Amino acid sequence: MTTVNQTAPSPAAEAPVEAPVEAPVDAPAVLAEISGMLRTMLDEYGLDDIEITMETRFTEDLELESIDLVTLAGSLEARYGRQVNFAEFVADLELEEIIDLTVGQLVEYVVRCVRAAGER
Repeated sequence: MTTVNQTAPSPAAEAPVEAPVEAPVDAPAVLAEISGMLRTMLDEYGLDDIEITMETRFTEDLELESIDLVTLAGSLEARYGRQVNFAEFVADLELEEIIDLTVGQLVEYVVRCVRAAGER
């Protein structure tokens, strides 16, 4: 009888790899990336002519619904890794703050998260 030595994989081997983020990570660069993500989503609705600025509101201006924000959260994680957790970000907000959430607030959050991850 032959015995095969099997070892369990180490927890580090199973840990998800963070998405690489290219420097510099500043508000204009992040705004451009988030605008691109939003344009891809809006294009599906035929709304490709909406201007996206730091003051643009997700609900009022872009008319996004909760499922759209889930899609955006997935795009953010795919681009920036798990250090940018959209669900965690909105969990700290009151309902009115979520309704009035601007692209600029999200941009600032992403910049903070990515910079904090780079300092580790």
